[in-house]
Amino acid sequence: MPVVTLSAEFVRNVVPPEKGKIDYYDSIIKGLILETRANGGKTYSLRYRDPHGKQRQHKIGDASLSFDRVKQTAIVLRSRVVLGEDPSLERKTKRLIPTLAEFAADRYMPFVKGYKKSWVSDDSYLRNHLIPKMGALHLDEIKQESIIDWHHGMRAKYALATCNRMVILLRYMYNLAKKWKIPGAENNPTAGVSLYECNNARERFLTLEETQRLRVAIAESDNTQLQYIVPMLLLSGMRKQELLRAQWQNVDTERRTWKIPTTKTGKARHVPISLALLAILQSLPRWKDCPYVVPNPKTKLPYISVFASWNTARKAAGLPEVRMHDLRHSMASNMVNSGRSIYEVAKVLGHTQLKTSQRYSHLSQETLLAAVDASANAAGSNWGTAQTAKAGDNLVLAGV
Repeated sequence: MPVVTLSAEFVRNVVPPEKGKIDYYDSIIKGLILETRANGGKTYSLRYRDPHGKQRQHKIGDASLSFDRVKQTAIVLRSRVVLGEDPSLERKTKRLIPTLAEFAADRYMPFVKGYKKSWVSDDSYLRNHLIPKMGALHLDEIKQESIIDWHHGMRAKYALATCNRMVILLRYMYNLAKKWKIPGAENNPTAGVSLYECNNARERFLTLEETQRLRVAIAESDNTQLQYIVPMLLLSGMRKQELLRAQWQNVDTERRTWKIPTTKTGKARHVPISLALLAILQSLPRWKDCPYVVPNPKTKLPYISVFASWNTARKAAGLPEVRMHDLRHSMASNMVNSGRSIYEVAKVLGHTQLKTSQRYSHLSQETLLAAVDASANAAGSNWGTAQTAKAGDNLVLAGV
């Protein structure tokens, strides 16, 4: 292999070989090669040994590049090799970096479908938001600045919680990619992206009077099952879908316990059955060979949705803003107002973290007043009377 002093003039005038190729080694920059081919093609490369002693060759570019630029590139590459880097391996790794769309389809969605109950939501966020916006970008091309701009831009169209959810999903995807050592995921671009404060946790609890109005409305509903569904949600604290999909095989009226085999947390739990709930269960209409507790009478299958009949009933009761989930809130609130501890509420509702139950521990004003009065009585003296009497004496002394 000939050793020459490479220059722009040499590259321009070198004669192509009759067949095959010839590599010309530069005498000045170690490892710089000009490859000439019979078809007239010319390519610059840097040949070197990697940290393991294996010979590598890193393509710089063809002869259309200026020779000065080739020399500068070769010097930089040579410096990196001396420092123990492997430019060829980095280029190969770069080619293996998937786009966000590829990672979502090939790795993320197959993974979450196997364990995550809410994978359908992830799929929806990806298809409708993340992939259209960033799907064509490789993982190392998505930058923090673009995520921040996108996050801020969504505020005009979506709820703050929805905006946050998309950032959280992207953050989780990068965390998984890094854990799996996917090229391009070494740095998480969502790190440092601040989420919006969502002070939208609703605390809507039915009063006794509102509950009675709702009871009248559901009794008049065209959906005959609604008169059972609503009070069962209120008395059990179940989530709507937990009740709609419930089967008789999981209801033990003897032990007064109701097994929820699939929950939001992914773990089964047992709901205690109160006497009032037991009475409703015993009065439910049942159909032969139908395993469901409150099925659609027409199909004998679980309801896909009961929103239409619920919406009509709540409006008739003068409660258009009350959601079905507020029945669960109300059940928890009634427990606390009856003197039950937040620990008991957490157990009944199936919360894995106590802080989740705190939002349900709404105490009525009457309960709070009774609590402070009880504290005052426990003090052992009628301080209020004493202070009033002293104030009256002062008024007499002042001639009022």
